[in-house]
Amino acid sequence: MQRKLMALSLALFTLVINMQALVLGVEPYGPKDAEWTLVVMDPMAAPLACDCVQGYAQRKYERLADYLTEKTGKTVRVVWSESLTKALAEEANGKAHIVIGKDSVVRHDAKVSKRDLLPLAQLTDTKGSIMQRGLFVVLKDDPAVTLLDCEGYTILWGPEDCDEKSAAPRQTLQELELDVKDGNECASCSIAAKQLMADGLEKKQVAVISSYAAPLLEGCGTIKKGDLRVIGDSDEVPFISLFVDANLGKSEHDAITQSLLQMKSEEMLKALETRDGFVLYGSQKKSQ
Repeated sequence: MQRKLMALSLALFTLVINMQALVLGVEPYGPKDAEWTLVVMDPMAAPLACDCVQGYAQRKYERLADYLTEKTGKTVRVVWSESLTKALAEEANGKAHIVIGKDSVVRHDAKVSKRDLLPLAQLTDTKGSIMQRGLFVVLKDDPAVTLLDCEGYTILWGPEDCDEKSAAPRQTLQELELDVKDGNECASCSIAAKQLMADGLEKKQVAVISSYAAPLLEGCGTIKKGDLRVIGDSDEVPFISLFVDANLGKSEHDAITQSLLQMKSEEMLKALETRDGFVLYGSQKKSQ
């Protein structure tokens, strides 16, 4: 009975997540006739995250829009979306002069949307890093201590466009030459954690979650503290990157770049939950 209740709980949770994704309508910020449209896909942006952990995952991109207008003289409209394709078809009205989000997700969506986007800068986190990792997690009572103990386990991967939950951890397991099985592709870290909890120890499973998402699982009540253990991680991959439309002129690219690199006020750093602000794309390779 308890197992059935947990399975039902997972199904209901998944349904709620999917419904939230469908009704995510967030009102754009800024004039409809703005000269630039900024599409925000950053999962740490306030409208795309929950406010369950105080001061975390509440980035205010309205402030970045105002800042760019002040520095460049161009009006900016902000559109929040988990998908570039969806944003272009809806609130962005086919415009995406600036796009910021997970590096691998933006690249994937740009290809699908047939948009030529150029990477300009990367946003550091509160520790000064521009990178993230995939974390391999198991139930607290699972006998596995390290990844080497996971021979024959089933892996719950993340979507292919999320490098930290797919490409990078697959490479890690390949290097360890472990014989593992492909499990479900979980659309979010919350769904992966919930599936682990629902299936219990009867199934030997490992879920891959994003390092940035770990604090949110407990904060939002998806799991209780100590329910899951980290037994390994993947190599680092780029986290939040800012891209611009390749069709913008060089002078506009330069103006945006200079403005981003000069963003050092305490107010702006706090609004975007960053230690060092933006750095040139590719200028910082490893975590500091």
